[in-house]
Amino acid sequence: MQTLAYIEELLDRADIRINGSRPWDMQLHNPKLFNDVLARGNLGLGEGYMQGDWDCEQLDEFFHRVLRAKLGDQIKPSRFLWHHLKARLFNLQSSKRAFQVGQQHYDLGNRLYQAMLDERMVYTCGYWHKADNLATAQRDKLELICRKLRLRPGMQVLDIGCGWGSFMKYAAENYGVRCVGVTVSKEQVALGEQLCKGLPIEFRLQDYREINQRFDAVVSIGMFEHVGQKNYANFMDVAARCLKNDGLFLLHTIGRNRDVRGTDPWIERYIFTNGELPCLAHIDQASRAHFTAEDIHNFGADYDRTLMAWHDNFEHNWEQLSDAYDTTFKRMWRYYLLSCAGAFRARDLQLWQWVFSKEGVEGGYHRPDID
Repeated sequence: MQTLAYIEELLDRADIRINGSRPWDMQLHNPKLFNDVLARGNLGLGEGYMQGDWDCEQLDEFFHRVLRAKLGDQIKPSRFLWHHLKARLFNLQSSKRAFQVGQQHYDLGNRLYQAMLDERMVYTCGYWHKADNLATAQRDKLELICRKLRLRPGMQVLDIGCGWGSFMKYAAENYGVRCVGVTVSKEQVALGEQLCKGLPIEFRLQDYREINQRFDAVVSIGMFEHVGQKNYANFMDVAARCLKNDGLFLLHTIGRNRDVRGTDPWIERYIFTNGELPCLAHIDQASRAHFTAEDIHNFGADYDRTLMAWHDNFEHNWEQLSDAYDTTFKRMWRYYLLSCAGAFRARDLQLWQWVFSKEGVEGGYHRPDID
């Protein structure tokens, strides 16, 4: 009873009620859930949702309220200390571990991502400045990146963490460039080569640390989240050695407001193994030796709309996926998409695009936008 009263008091700070009638209220099916939450934080909360111990009609708004009220700061399970120490003591993103996230997340099956994403298969934040649907937001994001990189016909571009090749395909078709993309996912290479057939695009199943070739421009869209603090400087070394002296490097990454080691334990276990989000200071410190930061653009609020669109697609297309994924997976994936949407809505997470030059752009760099 004391545990229930404590949780009720915490949730009240976020205007959330247990078994309330509003869409963001928690519907409790197993009273033992809260003991697990107090012991294991979001790991216990997430696993409880996967098991059906609780529900919420509007899970994204539940997390928005929880995070805006900073309720997580009130629960500090002792076993979280291990996640912190593990991130400090070990290089969880070493070369030996580089392919783990590809196997556990990106190789879940192309059918899943085709059902969830837009037609271009863009698995990163869209740019909703002038867009009113997912396809347009993703096209505008790709166009914005091409303009920021000042691409011209004949240029050679490196894409570190290329996914299914959505950026490379767009840049090759609309800007006449040649592209090399590296990824740690076999499934991405297989489908990407089909989608980009006939274009001057090369996919490589390769760890980014092995790249040693010069390019007119370098881009990394949504891969830096897998690099890890122990490897940030090495990542910048690679980008610098691969970029010609007069070229531009664009880094697109999720980030967080504070310098914190490790990642959310539920996300680490079930979604992005060995992931770690940077803060602004990490990127600044790692890049100083090689680059001038020409531009930093934050449109993190756009990830809320992107994730909600992915969730809508996932739920709408679930019937065509249900033969390959069970109900526990469905609840896990829903929790992933909606909890992340709530985090971006709460401004707990950010989305940054950095533009770097090696020698400073003469006359200054002026950020372009979408017409």
